[in-house]
Amino acid sequence: MYFITDLFTNKIFLAPASAWFLAQILKVVIDTVKSGFCKERLIGGGGMPSSHAATVTGLVVITAILYGGASFEFTMALFFAFIVIYDARGVRYETQRQGKALNNLNDERQEEGKQPLDIIKFKEKLGHTIPELVAGMVLGIVCAVVVYHLPF
Repeated sequence: MYFITDLFTNKIFLAPASAWFLAQILKVVIDTVKSGFCKERLIGGGGMPSSHAATVTGLVVITAILYGGASFEFTMALFFAFIVIYDARGVRYETQRQGKALNNLNDERQEEGKQPLDIIKFKEKLGHTIPELVAGMVLGIVCAVVVYHLPF
């Protein structure tokens, strides 16, 4: 039982967890306003704001506040954040673009009466644009600062 209590009073856990949770909620709200509710947005990747950037930025900021910029913990969190944000922008964004292109190719093939390359549609929301990443980072900073000021 102490494990659960310890976990939910651990600011290093709460800052990135709250940033991730809020990013996912905001993503659902923003997508619902734009194009209607889609249950995939509850846990899916891509979209505004980036939950990847929010989570790792929340971790970096709370670690910097609690342990300082010269600490081992901060250095590890910072490099982890670089990798995750690079992946969210670079690799996942390119995969998203390829998914859209392949879906368009499949649609064209079907219109021409040809067999599609794949029956299942490729995911088109995987990566993040720069504004989505920045919004996620801002959310992560805000969550870390708020969590830091919690009275425990």
